[in-house]
Amino acid sequence: MNNDPELNGKYMGVISSDFVKVADFLKDAAYQIKSRGYSDFPIFPICRQHTEIGQTLIPKGHLDTTWNYNISFIDEFIQRELITKENSEEFKAVFKDPDEFCCLFVIDYDFTNFVFIPYPEDN
Repeated sequence: MNNDPELNGKYMGVISSDFVKVADFLKDAAYQIKSRGYSDFPIFPICRQHTEIGQTLIPKGHLDTTWNYNISFIDEFIQRELITKENSEEFKAVFKDPDEFCCLFVIDYDFTNFVFIPYPEDN
């Protein structure tokens, strides 16, 4: 559940260039999930095509993005068995502070993985 080196080489540039356009929006959405008591583990599935995981938050092309951004949290991932109940505590243990890092679930053709990307510093 750490950032995969393959992701860094293959996707990080594309994800980062998109992420800066939506980071504030995602950070606010993560805050709302936590503050309303839905979950302490917000997850944002992103994909170039449509996915059934989560609810659409920012569709591809909106804000000039190349990815669709959905919103979800750990419970849905456990229900869909993308995170097993046995591994859920391990996932929670490595989950980074959602006030500082965004948990993206990257879904792209032959690659699917979690990545934690830091929100840009407030100026």
